[in-house]
Amino acid sequence: MRPADTSPEAWEVLTALQRKMPPAEKMQLAFEWSEIIRQFAEAGLRERYPHTSGREIFLRYARQSLGEELFRKVYGNELPDDAPSCQNF
Repeated sequence: MRPADTSPEAWEVLTALQRKMPPAEKMQLAFEWSEIIRQFAEAGLRERYPHTSGREIFLRYARQSLGEELFRKVYGNELPDDAPSCQNF
């Protein structure tokens, strides 16, 4: 689906380039974008919880990604429900 801020001509150029791309390159781009999105999500969590450890940021991201039920199955009660962290105060 073409983004609203992209002309049909520009969209056609992009999709033509993507069609020509080898599968391995497409996969590499997907991994790169996934990493960029993860970094943005973690940056947002660091902004929201500035005094937390790296481990807590990881756990909060995991909970956000997995959903509460699966997160609890994997990590148990390692992260409190949603109490703000008191670390590093």
